[in-house]
Amino acid sequence: MKKLANILFRLIFLLTPSFLHAQSKDFQMLANYMAGSYSSEEQHLKDTVNYFDIHLQIIPIWKSNSDGYWFYVEQAMNGFLEKPYRQRVCHLKEREKGFESVIYTLKDPLRFTGNPEMVERLPFDSLAEKEGCSVFLTKTGENEYSGNTIGKNCPSDRKGATYATSIVTITDNLLLSWDRGFDDKDEQVWGAEKGGYRFVKLKQY
Repeated sequence: MKKLANILFRLIFLLTPSFLHAQSKDFQMLANYMAGSYSSEEQHLKDTVNYFDIHLQIIPIWKSNSDGYWFYVEQAMNGFLEKPYRQRVCHLKEREKGFESVIYTLKDPLRFTGNPEMVERLPFDSLAEKEGCSVFLTKTGENEYSGNTIGKNCPSDRKGATYATSIVTITDNLLLSWDRGFDDKDEQVWGAEKGGYRFVKLKQY
């Protein structure tokens, strides 16, 4: 009987998806840190030339999924919240070493503005992955995670760019994000020049 129990245990272990063994405390903490409503108003007021007042929403969706954490992400300038300039779906996954935030785009994204419930009803195959644009994160402090995109892998055609990069640091109440676009001569053509945006968390989701 004991031998049979051991065999069954090994079979269950082998057949169980790996992500069910990957819900570490650090992974859960990172997901909790990410979720929230943010604003860069404080940074904007200190430097109105280089930084805009931007609102950032990172809203948990598909909470019943067991393959990591999913978020609907929306960014808009203050005064134009009904017309966000960036709308994405983010899939946070735990890897063997660290974490990966996979980015997906939405078709006709403006219809989802302020309505994450609509995203909840979308079938997965309606999303399009932004290949090469994943942000890879590691825990860099007791309450801090940092990471970035890899090399020139994330394509961009905004303002003459050929690729984009992103550097991110996340704590319990702050998200630092430095997104930039570069042309084929590696010269920056869009994004903040003095450093990343400081998004202060206003509300926890």
